[in-house]
Amino acid sequence: MYRFLEANVAGYMTRAVKAVRRDMTMRELQELFKRDDYNAYPVEEDGQVVGLVTKYDFLKCFAFAPIHMVPHYDELMNRTVGDVMTPDFIYVHPEIKLTRVLQLMIDHQTRSIPVVDNDRKLLGIISREDIMHALSDCTRH
Repeated sequence: MYRFLEANVAGYMTRAVKAVRRDMTMRELQELFKRDDYNAYPVEEDGQVVGLVTKYDFLKCFAFAPIHMVPHYDELMNRTVGDVMTPDFIYVHPEIKLTRVLQLMIDHQTRSIPVVDNDRKLLGIISREDIMHALSDCTRH
C-alpha cells in the first residue's frame, strides 16, 4: 500500500485520449459514446482543454421540467457539445499523487479526470479503472 501513496498520475494515466470539439452535435457525440464506450471526453479548442462532456451531460439535456414544452428529439440531437459541456471541470497535472485523484473522484463523484500541462494542453486522462489498476499494481507482493 505504501507504493500507492507515492504513485502519481503520470505512471497510471491513459495517454491515448480522444477529445471532441465544441461544435460537435449531440448526434455525433452519441455515436462516439456508443463506439468508444467512454464515460467522458475532454473538449478541446485551439489546443487547450476548455471543458468536459460526460454521458451525464448528454442525458441531462433530455430531462424536462413540467413547465417546459418537450422539444423534438431531432432538435435536441442537433445541439452542440458546447451547449451541454461542463466548462468548469476538474483537471489534474501528471505529477499529482493518485491519493489526491482518488479523493477528488470520491468528493465529486466523477469517473475520470483530464490530465493537462500548465498550458491546459491535454496529456491524458485518469479514470477509476486506472486507479483500480494502480491499487492492484502497488499492493502486489
